[in-house]
Amino acid sequence: MCGIAGHIGTRAIDEERVSSALGLMKNRGPDHQDSVAFRHGELHVSLLHSRLSIIDLEPRSNQPFTIGDCTLVFNGEIYNYIELRQRLRARGVTFRTESDTEVLLQSYLTFGADCVNDFEGMWAFAIYDRRSGVLLLSRDRFAEKPLYYAQTGRGVFFGSEVKFIRALMGRRPPLNLRHLSRYLVNGYKSLYKTSDTFFEGVCEVPYATALSIGADLEPHQRRYWNPTHQPVAMTLDEAVEGFRERLYDSVRLRLRADVPMAFCLSGGVDSGALASIAAKEFNHNVHAFSIIDADPRYDESANIQATVNDLSCEHATITIKRSSSLDELEHLIRCHDAPVYTISYYIHAMLSRAMAERGFKVAFSGTGADELVTGYYDHFNLHLYELREHADHAQWVDDWNTHVRPLVRNPHLRNPSLYIENPSARAHVFMHSDRFAGFLKQEFRESFREEHFCDSLLRNRMMNELFHEVVPAILHEDDLNSMRYSIENRSPYLDSRLFEFAYSIPPEHLIRDGFAKYVLREAVKGTLNEQVRTDRRKVGFNASIGSLFDFRSPNVRERILEDGPVYELLHQSKVASLLDQDRWTNSESKFLFNIVCARLFLDIEDEQPIQPTASMEQSFVGTAT
Repeated sequence: MCGIAGHIGTRAIDEERVSSALGLMKNRGPDHQDSVAFRHGELHVSLLHSRLSIIDLEPRSNQPFTIGDCTLVFNGEIYNYIELRQRLRARGVTFRTESDTEVLLQSYLTFGADCVNDFEGMWAFAIYDRRSGVLLLSRDRFAEKPLYYAQTGRGVFFGSEVKFIRALMGRRPPLNLRHLSRYLVNGYKSLYKTSDTFFEGVCEVPYATALSIGADLEPHQRRYWNPTHQPVAMTLDEAVEGFRERLYDSVRLRLRADVPMAFCLSGGVDSGALASIAAKEFNHNVHAFSIIDADPRYDESANIQATVNDLSCEHATITIKRSSSLDELEHLIRCHDAPVYTISYYIHAMLSRAMAERGFKVAFSGTGADELVTGYYDHFNLHLYELREHADHAQWVDDWNTHVRPLVRNPHLRNPSLYIENPSARAHVFMHSDRFAGFLKQEFRESFREEHFCDSLLRNRMMNELFHEVVPAILHEDDLNSMRYSIENRSPYLDSRLFEFAYSIPPEHLIRDGFAKYVLREAVKGTLNEQVRTDRRKVGFNASIGSLFDFRSPNVRERILEDGPVYELLHQSKVASLLDQDRWTNSESKFLFNIVCARLFLDIEDEQPIQPTASMEQSFVGTAT
């Protein structure tokens, strides 16, 4: 895990800006920093790298990394680098390091841009090839590693974080207030439904995509992998065994590191399964970290303790304490270059800090399991629709009534026939957005839309969550929180082989006896303790806003309500009325958190210069749409 940045254009970047960008990259890579610059005809190229050493800790693996006419800067891990190195050696390739960095570049030299088809891992990398004069940018299949870019009148800038692009450009791009309104009204699930970011003209390289930039300075985009749903006839035993084999192998690969590792542990199946597989199947000495919230809606301490006891593992807990200051949240927003997306990722930052204080450099999380084999309450409704003509449909409805209905609070999802009656029902995704839009001074309405991946209503919804709604937001926050403390985050459920198998499993095996994630639960039977394995509740990694901030504190209240740029967007009186409530529903709690984040984000950005001077880079070419 590292930080990368760079530029290709008609003018060289001066050393002061390069030095400034490297300084901002220090937390992403405290172990080594360097940059290189090239001139190719009329074009100038700069590549910057900041290293967090995880594999082959020796200086020989520092970056920028050059072999012949090609130079690489790389953020992430190629987990199957050992197997790839063996294949390359069989072709006569020699190596001077033990790193996945060298394997990546040698793979490119051997197979060209198609080398990524053989990679199992997470990555954002840039390769400048002096033979062709082309800069290649690539992002992994699930977009685990961040990669932003901005096209201007004289070239293209890129970086792991927006602040790196700002530093190289010498200015801040204009704010995208429509995207901020989207965040306020529709929440985090709306943020990756367009190519917008919080800054005009700054885009993200999409998942499973490569950009090639040559003499015309135009980013030419190519998707190298397309997720698909291809159901295959198989028995339940075959589904469980196939899933188990690929999940355990994914964990095995992701345990490769030359530094200490930690596990994020909630009370759910996803994270408990990963820790249990590592400990029991691979004899890994598990160190677990958990957040404890006293709010009974989010308290998972009993299940967490069950896993800790079963594994006899080292365990650190972080107890949420109510704060009468917004300073820590403000620091986090400065780090993110954006509002914090959810309450969960405000508290996740506490977890990352605790890991760093104890010397860990890699963290495991359970991101993606819900989107592979079902996990959310609406998946039950979608499953009932999917199997509406199945002979056992009545039994699934009975199981839902017995086991699931008592747990569901969302009124939209308390109807088992929701999608049978209306296959396009999506009101639960942007809960209360009409009400929240009323807080804005200017009208904001954006109808719900989703990508069409396949004809299965259930699987299409899950893939939208995986690639456009839930998982992109989680990965964005995971990365920034972890890298704030120089920690690499790994997500074993985001494995291409596991994904492809999971999306071949027939729907009847996904939910049984009122259990979502039935295939996962069966796959870890005998490995994960029974208390957690058989718990049907969906709590999620969350907390209530009342557990975090004391809104009766004059310091907090005045900071939120004092005049500022946020009240050019929002009605101040309506925010005050929301603050005055004694309690907040779950959706109100999320909305209030978004308001506080927007308030702090706009205050921070108001400190920054917007307009370029004569010496600064020319304006952007177009804007994100």
